Amino acid sequence: MTRRLPLLAVSGALVLSSCETLDLNLSAPTGTPSVTVKPLGQLASLGLVRSGETFSGTTSWYSVRTNGGTRTASGEKLSDHGDTAAHRHLPFGTMIEVTNLANDRSVILRVNDRGPFTKGRVLDVSIGAAKRLGFDKRGVTNCRIEILQPAASLPNPIAESKPEGGE
Repeated sequence: MTRRLPLLAVSGALVLSSCETLDLNLSAPTGTPSVTVKPLGQLASLGLVRSGETFSGTTSWYSVRTNGGTRTASGEKLSDHGDTAAHRHLPFGTMIEVTNLANDRSVILRVNDRGPFTKGRVLDVSIGAAKRLGFDKRGVTNCRIEILQPAASLPNPIAESKPEGGE
């Protein structure tokens, strides 16, 4: 039973990680793992929550110089330093969190363009976002992309509950 306790603690911590970042310290002097949960203030301050929908793949960057024009598919002016991305199918305006799997850096971006049009790639980001993610020199990297949604769009179980007695 004592050997299962650390496994149960880590499993419970992973459940918490769906909403928050997690720092496991498995080298505690007592031999039991400790868990530090850090809320993701940036998401909350933007009024966003994680949807749980994720995908991974090769991500590249593009810029005004490499795009062949100054307009995106949504009609917006393309900015090298904007927090924007291009995806083949996600609706314009979709907010995503992109995490570089090589260095664990993350940025929050808005989909405003279509692409990438190179086989095997799942996302293009602005060169400014690529710099913050740390792959602007390489040109491509593997990323995890999580779709975010407005916090207000989540169902509120308290507001939707009905009082007992059918009132």
